[in-house]
Amino acid sequence: MPVIANADAKEVPWRPGYRNFVLAGREEGLACVAGFSIIEPGAGAPLHAHDDVDEIFIVIEGTLDLRLGDERRLVEADSTIAIPAGVKHSFVAVGPRPVRMFTFMPRNRAIAEATTYFEGTPPPGAEQH
Repeated sequence: MPVIANADAKEVPWRPGYRNFVLAGREEGLACVAGFSIIEPGAGAPLHAHDDVDEIFIVIEGTLDLRLGDERRLVEADSTIAIPAGVKHSFVAVGPRPVRMFTFMPRNRAIAEATTYFEGTPPPGAEQH
């Protein structure tokens, strides 16, 4: 059973002001991927949807300005965001502190292979996540 020290997680190139780390995934023989992100205020992800893959964010610090479908709201620490497959979403870190959050997708490479971007482009490290 692989045990991963979170401090040793592999950083994947993502977006300016948005650091992304893979905690467990393909390299551990998994079909799913768990990650950790640090998002500086003003950084985030453009409007996109994962065609057939759900996504979960567990916000542990900071605040996200989240657009999920037709709804927009501020999501603060100690919140979990459930994003169903096919739902358009985007987010930006707001406030004085970075957002720190855990992420989960039930399939590796879903960002590279099963994501439609309505604004912007895929992050440089999408193939590795």
